[in-house]
Amino acid sequence: MATARATLFFDLDGTLIDSATGITRCVAHALTAMGRPVPPDAELRGWIGPSLRTSFGPLFDDPTGVESAVEHYRQRFDSIGWREHEVYAGIGETVEALGARGHRLAVVTAKNEPHARRIVAHLPFGGCFAEVIGATPCGRRSDKPELIAEALARLGLDAGDCWMIGDRRMDIEGAHHHRMRHIGVLWGFGGRDELGAAGAEHLAAAPHELLDLLA
Repeated sequence: MATARATLFFDLDGTLIDSATGITRCVAHALTAMGRPVPPDAELRGWIGPSLRTSFGPLFDDPTGVESAVEHYRQRFDSIGWREHEVYAGIGETVEALGARGHRLAVVTAKNEPHARRIVAHLPFGGCFAEVIGATPCGRRSDKPELIAEALARLGLDAGDCWMIGDRRMDIEGAHHHRMRHIGVLWGFGGRDELGAAGAEHLAAAPHELLDLLA
């Protein structure tokens, strides 16, 4: 179990916010701009979690095409997509309660860090987070192991003093990479099967269950 001093790393998309609308619309916009067919919504939801370059990569033969698609995505996301999300019911109260217990809180996400910072700043409970760590716009830092490493370095922490909380296999795999305790959440985009296959040690079906798991 976590101590009162444990630092908690929260994923953003699928953990704090339901960002499906903004992300899928921006992906569709980018693909249309690049003259590529737009997959059905169910398939587009699979784009939520991995880095943009990871998802666009298989669709283009050269890095220039990938970068163009990323730029089209970001143009729409920067203007409107960042606001197209809903806060999950109960997560704000849970985050505030964990902060009141003495946990240090941070957001660790594969989303572009400037966009992630803008979103977190507008959340009603965004002030609870000591830091927001995201991907570099150039893609140099985008995978979860790299993002967690950046968070540990930036905050001056040891992995053993932290927990990773997220909804996708990338969150769990990133935590395993650093031998970090972790919780998979079931209200996001990954689901029980994906999280279980990734080796999630704990699962939470609703935000309030985090309070018991971290008691």
